[in-house]
Amino acid sequence: MRTPPRWRSVLAPAAMAAALAAAALGGTGAAHADDHDAPHAATPAPAHGPQPAHPAKPDHPAEPGRPQYPGKPDQPVHPAKPEQPGHPAKPEQPEQPVHPAKPEYPVHPDKPQYPGKPERPVHPDKPAHPAKPVTPVTPVKPEYPAHPAKPVHPEKPAHPVTPEKPAYPAKPVKPEYPAKPAHPATPAKPAYPAKPAKPEQPSKPAYPAKPAKPAYPAKPAHPATPAKPAYPAKPAYPAKPAKPEYPSKPAKPDYPAKPAYPAKPAKPEYPSKPAYPAKPAKPEQPSKPAYPAKPAKPDYPSKPAKPELPAKPAYPAKPAKPDYPAKPAHPSKPAKPAYPAKPSKPDHPAKPAYPSKPAKPAYPAKPAKPEQPSKPAYPAKPAKPAHPAKPDHPAKPAYPSKPAKPEHPSKPAHPSKPVKPEHPSKPAHPSKPDHPSKPAKPSKGKHSGHEDKGHGGHEGHGD
Repeated sequence: MRTPPRWRSVLAPAAMAAALAAAALGGTGAAHADDHDAPHAATPAPAHGPQPAHPAKPDHPAEPGRPQYPGKPDQPVHPAKPEQPGHPAKPEQPEQPVHPAKPEYPVHPDKPQYPGKPERPVHPDKPAHPAKPVTPVTPVKPEYPAHPAKPVHPEKPAHPVTPEKPAYPAKPVKPEYPAKPAHPATPAKPAYPAKPAKPEQPSKPAYPAKPAKPAYPAKPAHPATPAKPAYPAKPAYPAKPAKPEYPSKPAKPDYPAKPAYPAKPAKPEYPSKPAYPAKPAKPEQPSKPAYPAKPAKPDYPSKPAKPELPAKPAYPAKPAKPDYPAKPAHPSKPAKPAYPAKPSKPDHPAKPAYPSKPAKPAYPAKPAKPEQPSKPAYPAKPAKPAHPAKPDHPAKPAYPSKPAKPEHPSKPAHPSKPVKPEHPSKPAHPSKPDHPSKPAKPSKGKHSGHEDKGHGGHEGHGD
């Protein structure tokens, strides 16, 4: 049975007050007990003598008759709440069937050991390749002729004229403003005097004719590339030793057949769930009012078709590339010798003696290099014409001699200045009386900044 909510609200503050009072009494008692056990180490309390007995207090006179208040009526007892019905018991889950134990797999048989590989025979060293012949230097490639200028494209046709926009509606006629008063007539300006005619410019002399450019000397012909020398014949490789046969591998044993799994038991059927209650039908929404019809847009005038661009002019044919000098043909390689048939391996026979290596064939003599044709001598440059002799400069005329300066008369001597009289001595300043000594300022105290700001220090508060 639960406690009613109103009773809980009454009982909670009372319990809290009792708990706080008990904690306060216990805390003070514990604190006093600690103080008695461990006295203060820094400042011991002075020993006081016995306190004098206080005189007995006089009894207060009894108060006059006070009316007694009537007692509070009993609180009505709230009826007990009915017990809530418990939740229905959940249906028990059906027991899961026990699966049978899986069968044990058979043990795999041990794998047989494979025989080891036979040792490979040691091959003889291969002969060294002969050095390749030196390729002759290729002559410098001639420069290509300059490309011809590109043709000028014809001008594109002008864009078609856009049709005019529809005319705006006529604007309302503005009212006529009153006529402005006429300004007085501007007086006529006097005529400007006629300017004198410009003199004719003298005709410039004709430019002298430029001398003709000298013709470039003829370029010398390119020398013929010498033929590439033939490669020497490749020496034949020595015969390889016979490879031993590998022993056959043992047959793999058959694995035992896998046992079949037992059939799984059928699952039990779950109890059917109760049907959901039917939901109430939704109220129909009121129909929306139809929008007013939009006004029809005016038809825009169709744009004229774009004219076709004229065909691009054909580019002039490019000049043919100069022929490259013919490269020498690669020498043919000797045919690869056929490998001998591999004989079957005997049962560990003694190794046969290797045949002696064939003698290295002598390299063929290199062909003599053809003589390069001598280059033709360049034509001598024409000698520059000698500059004409410059005429001698005329002798500079001598300057005329300057006339002698006249002698200035000597200046008269300055008269001597009179001696200045001495200044009279100034009387000494009278001595000033001594100022009386000022009284000493009082000390500013702790907060000196307040007096400087005009707030007044601690000394001024008493006044």
